[in-house]
Amino acid sequence: MLDRMTELTGTIVVVFSIYVLAMLGIGWVTSRSTQSADQFFLADRSLKAWVTAVSSTASSESAWAVLGTVGLAYKEGLSAVWFLPGCLLGYWINWKFIAEPLRRHSHATGSITIPDYLEAHFGDGSHLLRWVSVLIIFSCMMAYVGAQFTAIGKTFDSIFGVSHTLSIPIGGLIILTYTMMGGFLAVAWTDFVQGLIMVAGLVVLSLVALAELGGVSGMIAQVNAANPETLDFMGGKTVPAFLGGVVGLLGIGLGYPGQPHVLNRYMAAKNEKVIRDGWWIALGWGGLIYSSAILLGLSGNALFPELADPEHLFPKAAESLLPTLLTAIVLTGVLAAIMSTVSAQIIVAASSVAHDVVDKIYGGGLSNRQMLLISRVTIAVLGVGAMLIALAKTQVIFWFVLFAWSGLGASFGPLILFTLYSKRVTRQGAIAGMLTGFIVTILWKVSGLSDLIYELVPAFALASLMIWGVSGRKTDQEDSEKNK
Repeated sequence: MLDRMTELTGTIVVVFSIYVLAMLGIGWVTSRSTQSADQFFLADRSLKAWVTAVSSTASSESAWAVLGTVGLAYKEGLSAVWFLPGCLLGYWINWKFIAEPLRRHSHATGSITIPDYLEAHFGDGSHLLRWVSVLIIFSCMMAYVGAQFTAIGKTFDSIFGVSHTLSIPIGGLIILTYTMMGGFLAVAWTDFVQGLIMVAGLVVLSLVALAELGGVSGMIAQVNAANPETLDFMGGKTVPAFLGGVVGLLGIGLGYPGQPHVLNRYMAAKNEKVIRDGWWIALGWGGLIYSSAILLGLSGNALFPELADPEHLFPKAAESLLPTLLTAIVLTGVLAAIMSTVSAQIIVAASSVAHDVVDKIYGGGLSNRQMLLISRVTIAVLGVGAMLIALAKTQVIFWFVLFAWSGLGASFGPLILFTLYSKRVTRQGAIAGMLTGFIVTILWKVSGLSDLIYELVPAFALASLMIWGVSGRKTDQEDSEKNK
């Protein structure tokens, strides 16, 4: 057993080193074509279909797919299956209703960030919309990235027994290095590679786990023997608790339209054909990764009963079920999942400071070299800050991420949809909607109501009502004044 662990550790070190060198290589190559802030934050709108689709989906899923969703299915059983249609619904909304209109409108206005787009759409010369957007993005992204760094600590702890106080700074340094070098283009291409590793690892591991249990029939028999409630669609819950859980899991899809690190991939797409082709790639990727995660979580109840931490199931299953080299590759997929999201979120958080605040509000007249320097320094500062958050206190990845996901989804999702499909939305309605989505998320969470239903659902609904109500009142007042 000791020889196996020694061999595995050595193999993982080699595979992970090759992987890191590849990511740094992408960062170096892309840095050579990054000469301006526009290139640094949106890659000159040059992304092709596969990179747009896989990088957008990979950046939205991260550790909650590889660690969190597997752990949720292990803990909640078959009742967690509602997570799958909820996420695919979010993909469908984004690609069907947002991707192409947002790409087209952002190109027409020259917008390279979501605050850019909103300020241009409403013609807000006061910068109030930009300030509100930046504060929400920054607050949620810091929590979000902190959760991803926590996932790095959990992964290294599970695989090597290495303390998170050492693994978080090492992983963070790698991510920050290639992100600072190549900016958005480096992030998009590394996310593409990482997305392929993630889906391959989950598919392989879930199928091996199923085979280990003797196929579908064997899995059902052994899981029932280990815990009969696992394959119960209601998971042993009361009807109200079950329905609340289903609505919450389905409601996760409402968050996709409001994630800036996903939306900027559509803004960076090269043309309309990229969006048409990317839609099928994204849905296929999502279907594979979530069905595999749920299958692995269910199988884990029979293979590894009574795990102390369900989010350790993925690395434990890989270590126990796969050959050494394949184990090393699959476990690298966990780190790939984390890195894909951290880099995407860091670049968005940095753009909210360097581009939206320093350049657009206080700047003007800065050279490309100065803006690139400010952007890279901002990435470094934000990354270190997020690492300190992760080091201060570890969290349950799945629910901590969902909290940040809700804050962004409820603040920006309804507003983005309204700006694309309604001509009656006002600046006042936009601000009221963003603040409502953000504040309701916080209040719902701290009050404990999220135990009944996931905070994104009420926050999204109330934000939508606020945008519609405040905008309608303002428009009626303007119409009345015109008629006098």
